[in-house]
Amino acid sequence: ILPVKKQTQYKCFQMRGSFSEVFMVREKKTGKMYALKCLKKKHLAHSNLENEINVLRRIKHDNVVGLEDFYESRTHYYLVMQLVSGGELFDRILDKGVYTEKDASKVIKQVLQAVSYLHENSIVHRDLKPENLLYYNTDENAKIMVSDFGLSKTLEHGVMSTACGTPGYVAPEVLAQKPYSKAVDCWSIGVITYILLCGYPPFFEENEKRLFSKIMRAEYAFHSPFWDDISESAKEFIKNMMEKNPTKRFTTEQALRHPWIVGDTARDQDIYQSVCEQLERNFATSKWKVMANQGSRVRPNWLQMRPNFSVVRQQKNIWLHLCDQMFG
Repeated sequence: ILPVKKQTQYKCFQMRGSFSEVFMVREKKTGKMYALKCLKKKHLAHSNLENEINVLRRIKHDNVVGLEDFYESRTHYYLVMQLVSGGELFDRILDKGVYTEKDASKVIKQVLQAVSYLHENSIVHRDLKPENLLYYNTDENAKIMVSDFGLSKTLEHGVMSTACGTPGYVAPEVLAQKPYSKAVDCWSIGVITYILLCGYPPFFEENEKRLFSKIMRAEYAFHSPFWDDISESAKEFIKNMMEKNPTKRFTTEQALRHPWIVGDTARDQDIYQSVCEQLERNFATSKWKVMANQGSRVRPNWLQMRPNFSVVRQQKNIWLHLCDQMFG
């Protein structure tokens, strides 16, 4: 699968397939492992990939999946990415056995630090969601990594107008087809925080038009009994992140100063059972899973799916087979 001139540099070990293929490769000179993302040119909009590459080349942060190298052949583009092997956020929660508000707070703090770095560098992610939050490795205290910059944007004049994102996580101003700012990322982090504390999304409708209508009205609630044991500080944090008015919404800097993030207001009461029951019910069912996992561009006609750029990640049993030789 690699161009001939690169086959002497990397040895291929394992792979998976989808719209793209992701191989685990070893750099022969150093022995270091990477994820090699191979994308067929005929499946791609070149401008989208070019945008992703340009963004990834500009950023380097402990909580962002890094791009190590990029090259192309006649038929493929190849991205050599930092290998992230710890699995998805939800999978780790389900495997923990014990889970508290403090655990959720630590996750969100790392996400905020990464996104704050992006914003400082005039980059807006625009597709933050749990599926794009991965653990660096399988260690118990592994760090969170933000991935998938296919919809990210470099800010030139402070505002954007292209409607894009993932249903359920996109901010009201995007759906209202108004110019928007980096505040859309903070809204998405608020949605993620909500899910981490109860196990279900703040907005859900099988009908997409009704779903987007609820989001545009910021129509959500902290339902009993699922939120009874959650601190008022956590709820206040979410309200500030999911503020309908983007000019009043928390920035990443404000969020990082909130007591629920830096103080001791996040409770250490075990909420594992209630959260995991809801996670399995709401994110293992086909309708929401499909909606949440597919990247999309939100259009005036409510929804138009974008090409699926696979996230570089390693889940349980993700690697399909060993590769002892290169594929043509």
